Amino acid sequence: MKNVRNTVPSVLLIIVLVGFPQISESIFTPVLPFISSDMHVSAAASQTTMSIYFIAFAIGVLFWGQLSDKIGRRSAMNIGIVVYLVGNIGLFLSPTFSFLLVARFLQAFGASVGSVVTQTIMRESFSGIKGAQVFSKVGAAMALSPAFGPLIGGVLEQYLGYRNVFSALIFMAILVLLYSLNRLPETRDATAIQRVSLLKVFWMLVKDPVIWSYAILIGGINGILFGYYSEAPFIFMEHFGFTSVQYGSLGMTLALASLLGAILVNFLVKYFQSEMIAIGGLIFSSISGLVLLLLLPFDQAYLMVIGFFLIFLGLNTTLPIALNLALKGYEDVIGSASGIFSFGYYLIVSLLTYSVSWLHNGSIKTLPWFILIITLIMLLVYLPVKLSTKTLAKNNL
Repeated sequence: MKNVRNTVPSVLLIIVLVGFPQISESIFTPVLPFISSDMHVSAAASQTTMSIYFIAFAIGVLFWGQLSDKIGRRSAMNIGIVVYLVGNIGLFLSPTFSFLLVARFLQAFGASVGSVVTQTIMRESFSGIKGAQVFSKVGAAMALSPAFGPLIGGVLEQYLGYRNVFSALIFMAILVLLYSLNRLPETRDATAIQRVSLLKVFWMLVKDPVIWSYAILIGGINGILFGYYSEAPFIFMEHFGFTSVQYGSLGMTLALASLLGAILVNFLVKYFQSEMIAIGGLIFSSISGLVLLLLLPFDQAYLMVIGFFLIFLGLNTTLPIALNLALKGYEDVIGSASGIFSFGYYLIVSLLTYSVSWLHNGSIKTLPWFILIITLIMLLVYLPVKLSTKTLAKNNL
């Protein structure tokens, strides 16, 4: 374990900070049909609350990554959580759909600090096998947290109305802020950070094919995850007749896939190269996606659930590996590099979630086809890249 400040945040704190943005996104999914009816907009329009989240998220990670290099990880994190809190208050008070979209943008902009700054803190604090193991736990949390979101949102909507989903987010934001203020240490070593222009770091990353492969990998996996959360309510609630709570409970299936993926990574990383584990996860997901498509004519909800479980089991085996290896060699500019890298892959996520809303046509075939195609693209991009533990980052900063 590497500790640059002799102060390492607890894994629980890291999980909370990386998890609250994911919950904030997925807690929306059970209420999308109700937003659509209450605010008199189409289903496709209500799904834009998902894509706009990641557009704002992409802009936010670029901003907070750079700011954290200037003022420190702790200060940037706490300011971002305050912005997130303001956005949640705006959601609760939204009188119109347009106002709700603006508040959603602000919410996501603030929430993005939990992604980019937390990953920066992790890369500063852990490395090697320990880093892979920590990232596997956090990768599980990144899938677990949105898995809990639909259940929380479904229960709140069914018993208290969809507006109280937003009040729950306000309460969560206050708790996360208090936890961060009391427990988050400063991990930035100001003497080790080189003052390099953002543009120079950007060109370094753009010229690195390994960075491109990991951006597509991480963006693709998250795009599939949140594409699922965008489309699944209409599959299970409208096609199969699930209630909000029944649909929300399906998140536990993805939570189990996430946990098993983390367990597999912790075990396999001791015996196999990380890159081979990542490739194996993609192959497993591709085969599972193909099998799901073959089973669609039976029109059974349980077959859909099993198929999605297997797909996400493979993806959650690949994701922590990608997160751990993505920015090796960029430690001297890690805050800015994390911001730019996260900006790139969240643009991919926003594009993919928007694509799901654009493709929405009421058919249960759309999402499985979408998942299979994106998984195959990721596999084709990742296979040819000659990966090693050493990236192409230059040392002549």
